[in-house]
Amino acid sequence: MIRVTAFRWVPPFAQGLVRDLRVRWALEEAGLPYEARLIGLDERDSRAHRAHQPFGQVPVYEEEEEGGEPFVLFESGAIVLHIAERSEALLPRDPAGRARTVQWMFAALNTIEPHIQNFGFVAGPFKDEEWAKLRRPALQEMAEKRLDELAARLGGREWLEGDFTAGDLLMVSVLRILGSTDLVSSRPSLAAYQARGEARPAFQRALAAQCAPFAENAPEG
Repeated sequence: MIRVTAFRWVPPFAQGLVRDLRVRWALEEAGLPYEARLIGLDERDSRAHRAHQPFGQVPVYEEEEEGGEPFVLFESGAIVLHIAERSEALLPRDPAGRARTVQWMFAALNTIEPHIQNFGFVAGPFKDEEWAKLRRPALQEMAEKRLDELAARLGGREWLEGDFTAGDLLMVSVLRILGSTDLVSSRPSLAAYQARGEARPAFQRALAAQCAPFAENAPEG
């Protein structure tokens, strides 16, 4: 049994972007069934949740085998890698292919995401704040630089390294953060790359599964 902890509801700007989506997508690609354990935003600081996720975030991945101790992981990148190691659909079995996939997983989370996330905040939910207006030009410049570099490396390829891998899964997940801007849509190769990822049936199932509880648990009024 695999269980993924996710939020019961988040504000509209975050819906479809919470990082449990990456884990759900990886599980769908790998063909591994799971169930969601939903928590409220007010439960992030509970002792029970912090015991599994010391930073109060989601997702948490729990894997139970009959008669054994639960295996628990936090951090979406680590969880996706754990899932990928069980599926050739996400991680090649030859050492060189595996290493190249892992490099792109790290690149997505360490080289691209910090700049994308920072710009996403000042261009999205905090765009009207004075501090966001002041920081936006520098953050946009760095985000665009990284996107141009990624686009140059991708070139005319369908995926980053031959077939679709966990590296593409994480990279597409990161690019989606910029959905309220034109930074990806103005770069045709990246826009097409993101669209290919989002068109995958496994992604569509994962997105629907994440968003269904948000509609069911939306605050009244």
